[in-house]
Amino acid sequence: MMVGIVGKPNAGKSTFFSAATLIQVPIANYPFTTIKPNRGIAYVTAKCPCKEFGIRDEPANSICDEGTRLIPVELVDCAGLVPDAWKGRGLGNRFLDEIRKADAMIHVVDASGSTDLEGRPCPPGSHDPVEDVDFLRREMDMWLFQIVKRDWREISKGDDARSALEAKLSGLSIERSHIERAISGSGLDSKRLAEWTDDELLGFLSRLREASKPTLIAANKMDLPGAEGGLESIKRRGLKAVPCCAEAELALRRSAQRGITNYKPWRASFEILDGAKLSEEQRRALALINDRVLRRWGGTGVQEAINSAFFDLLGAIAVYPVEDAERLSDHRGRVLPDAYLVRRGTTARDLAYRIHTELGKGFLYAIDARTGRRLGGDHPLKDGDVISVISAEGRR
Repeated sequence: MMVGIVGKPNAGKSTFFSAATLIQVPIANYPFTTIKPNRGIAYVTAKCPCKEFGIRDEPANSICDEGTRLIPVELVDCAGLVPDAWKGRGLGNRFLDEIRKADAMIHVVDASGSTDLEGRPCPPGSHDPVEDVDFLRREMDMWLFQIVKRDWREISKGDDARSALEAKLSGLSIERSHIERAISGSGLDSKRLAEWTDDELLGFLSRLREASKPTLIAANKMDLPGAEGGLESIKRRGLKAVPCCAEAELALRRSAQRGITNYKPWRASFEILDGAKLSEEQRRALALINDRVLRRWGGTGVQEAINSAFFDLLGAIAVYPVEDAERLSDHRGRVLPDAYLVRRGTTARDLAYRIHTELGKGFLYAIDARTGRRLGGDHPLKDGDVISVISAEGRR
């Protein structure tokens, strides 16, 4: 699973990405600072079973911090899109193509309304951030439209139009289930695809975009004047949005990196460490972050947005495979070594294949480490499950 960070120029996308990954990327107050898409690793946070079992774990593919498991995920930061990017305007299709691999998107929006649709500075509150949401949706819809339209006659007249459409869109992380959901939701006659008008096709593709690229809005710059009004405007449209201040998150993470503060992204507070040498300007900046962001909004919103994108939009759950169900360890004796992020509905056999192909091929049954109960291959896993797979190829 991969999530794309998208939006117009100068909305704070690269700051959000840097705060989430601590990767240095160009950040500036002008459009098209991001010339090439940046990829990086961030973390979702989940409750680690170590506290429940009263054990000390030894994570290998993730991190445990006092009972909070940090599981790595991939983010891609794409350059800002401007109106008519689908026609090639600005940096255009080059960056829309980067979005094709994303399973979901975090749309970073300037909630303060201090940048116009092109990303140029304007008086705070003078631009409605809902316009940014609408324009990005249209860019995505028109991008899909131009991909499908050129071959629509052949696709729609074939004996199996759904399979032809699936093949056409296979490189965009669009699955058959997304197509079926979009057709069902459109209310169009799926047996007469060749008769669809351009408007009907565009309406179908809009639903397909919603199904295949679900989007969370990160209402950014919540520390600036006009931001609360912008957030309310977004919410009035019934859109899911997380109040966010990426600049504050980046400042806090860097301060923790430099040994100035004790800050954890999943907590809404920080402490200045004893002996930390701060200038008066730095102290004022941290005080402002505390008052205007952490106390006001309960956090910077960056970690919440990442968690929501994976757990809510993509339906991810965290599972913990072990080889020894009694000791909760792997073959090296490491306790709760791995945390896997999988989609809700993943079965015990699916997990076996995820760990190793041969383990899946030889699957016999799985064991729920909490109850000791045997689980069949079709048993759906739950969030937080600790599972041992028993296979003809050996247990895991």
